[in-house]
Amino acid sequence: MSFDTATFLTVDLPALLAALFACLSCALVGNFLVLRRQSLMGDAISHAVLPGIVAGFMVAGTRDTFPMLAGALTAALVAGGMIELVRRLGRVEAGAAMGVVFTGLFALGVVLIEQGPARQVDLDADCVLYGQLEAILWLTPGGWADLADPAIWATLPRQVLQLMAVFALCLAIILVFFKEFTLVSFDPGLADTLGLTSGLVQQGIVVLSALAAIAAFEAVGSILVIAMLICPAATARLYTDRMGPQVGLSLLIGGITGIGGYGLGAFGPSLLGYDMAVNAAGSIAVLAGVILGLSILLAPRYGVIARRMRRGLWGATA
Repeated sequence: MSFDTATFLTVDLPALLAALFACLSCALVGNFLVLRRQSLMGDAISHAVLPGIVAGFMVAGTRDTFPMLAGALTAALVAGGMIELVRRLGRVEAGAAMGVVFTGLFALGVVLIEQGPARQVDLDADCVLYGQLEAILWLTPGGWADLADPAIWATLPRQVLQLMAVFALCLAIILVFFKEFTLVSFDPGLADTLGLTSGLVQQGIVVLSALAAIAAFEAVGSILVIAMLICPAATARLYTDRMGPQVGLSLLIGGITGIGGYGLGAFGPSLLGYDMAVNAAGSIAVLAGVILGLSILLAPRYGVIARRMRRGLWGATA
């Protein structure tokens, strides 16, 4: 297989950057969802934004970023409120409430897509599930030398710039409020005792999760959003008990997963002699699951094998 520089710069590089920053954004905010045992919240948000995206288009009559982003963010916040309402009034656990709300809102989004002007939205089942990574093209660079010009990076596709901006925003907010987010995630009662408004901080975590999910939704689809909100943070949690190292490790895992998964999907089949490619978002999600599964088995402290070995040694000593 010969390497085509023009094809890589036009097709693969923007898709790779989109996948990378989508994975980093979701992995970053996913740490606090995993710590709060609200991993399903990421699933709820990624599904609940669909009716908001469609409603944003129907109201504004355009596919510009701002109206659809505003609609998606509104839908995510409404979903969070509905989950809490169902949990309290229905006296059910949070997971059941999330399941009821996100399936209902996702179904509403599908119905809206099929109605009237919403048919013009470039969304279908494949787009919702797997995104449109392969459709993100960067036509500006003509060769590697062009990348040395800082001005050319401003011509990156809208989806990539949007994902980069959201990652930078989430990273900045988490760096500023890291102690507050961590304390509320570990012990909301203690946070209230110390004078923090835990409910407000929790809503901030939900908003950041919604921003990451919404920004990634168009490019990589709901499947990858769910996987990256959960898998990197859950994997990192198996290797450390400290929140700072966990966040750093989750970002490393997210970056490796994004780059490695895209490489496997885009170039793996051709390296094996097949004239085809595999969906990149699906490949990234699979790789994230494989890394998590291997870590569950092999992590030196909390892995299944290590724990059984310690039990065996302790049993022999006793």
